[in-house]
Amino acid sequence: MNNRSARTSRFIVVTGVSGAGKSQAIRALEDLGFFCVDNLPVALISTFADLASSRGAVTRAAVVVDVREGKTLSAFPRVYAKLKRRKDLDPKLLFLDADDAMLLRRFSETRRPHPLAKTRSPKEGLREERRLLAPIRKLADHVVDTSHLNVHDLRRSVVAFATGSSAPSPMTVNVTSFSFRRGVPLEADLVFDVRFLKNPHFVPALRPLTGQDRRVARYVMTQASAKKFLRLTTALLRFLLPLYTAEGKSYLTVAIGCTGGQHRSVAIAEALAKKLGRIRGAKTRLRHREIAAAR
Repeated sequence: MNNRSARTSRFIVVTGVSGAGKSQAIRALEDLGFFCVDNLPVALISTFADLASSRGAVTRAAVVVDVREGKTLSAFPRVYAKLKRRKDLDPKLLFLDADDAMLLRRFSETRRPHPLAKTRSPKEGLREERRLLAPIRKLADHVVDTSHLNVHDLRRSVVAFATGSSAPSPMTVNVTSFSFRRGVPLEADLVFDVRFLKNPHFVPALRPLTGQDRRVARYVMTQASAKKFLRLTTALLRFLLPLYTAEGKSYLTVAIGCTGGQHRSVAIAEALAKKLGRIRGAKTRLRHREIAAAR
């Protein structure tokens, strides 16, 4: 990181031709923690930049500027030049483009009109848009041709531009225990059923406790089948996490369920979260749905 970026705030302007992937780009920046505004009027960019300056409340911000701005788009080069002169800001301009054939195909597939050609053909609108954006394209710090990129490739390109690194962002793994009686968590990506384990519920001394109690955890985890399940599940996730990360997935929810969501699933979720926390490139969060609901 250079001296300028070390003492200034990041401010990214995303622009480009319609259909090139600006919406996907801004979502990737949001996942990186950028405060993002889509289609902000050019006249307000300087005000927004004040909020994102090193003296402001936001340390990383991004804004989308495109032909929806209308006639005032011509003022953008002048506004951007002022941003570049600021010492409290590190502005960068990302321009997304694609070849005409691909853009026209995308408009055809989505059946949406070009913003500059509501009553004309997308080809006519695209021609006019390129003319209007030509001065802005010359200012770009980086141009991404999305003609042959899928959403995951585009995300990787945006992340690399925003962070200055091609290394993938750390994966956040949410480990959640739950009760099948109350339904599988809607946000779950992977669901594991641990009702095959002996149930502490039927041990009177353990019934009022939860899997967070050492005695319950010992009862569950000393079972040979629990140990094998934990070993195999950890190995599976160790295999899957880099593959999910490579595809642009930034978080994964692993749900562990049992009958009541108090004993077996909680003990297993606790143990699994500890194992996953040791995997490089993964951040682990733990939640016990039924216990949290009871509080």
